Amino acid sequence: MGAIRECSRSACRQSAVATLTYVYADSTAVLGPLATYAEPHCYDLCEQHAGSLTVPRGWEVLRLAMPTSPQQPGPDDLLALANAVREAASLPPKLQTTQNQRASHSALEAPAAAEGTRRGHLRVLREPS
Repeated sequence: MGAIRECSRSACRQSAVATLTYVYADSTAVLGPLATYAEPHCYDLCEQHAGSLTVPRGWEVLRLAMPTSPQQPGPDDLLALANAVREAASLPPKLQTTQNQRASHSALEAPAAAEGTRRGHLRVLREPS
């Protein structure tokens, strides 16, 4: 498990317990349990800020059921993990290395343009010969 995430509100150092997401098309704010991963367009809130959440006039707040205790890994999670480990161990060594390696790409070549030619905000310079 990763580090404990803090509340997204400025100057709040409490640990986050809920995640807030906005659905702009529906004018809805969705407040639910803390997301597994921190998402860039979501806000993690502590218990105090999640409880006192207000939204603009005309918006709705959809509050999802919050668990009373942190969810522990269940038997299905452990079986899935064990199956993934078995599957990875059963692959032939050659197949494992080819899956983990990145595809090799040829070096990028500069476009055929005069030296110092501007293309928008970028400038293409040739390497000295």
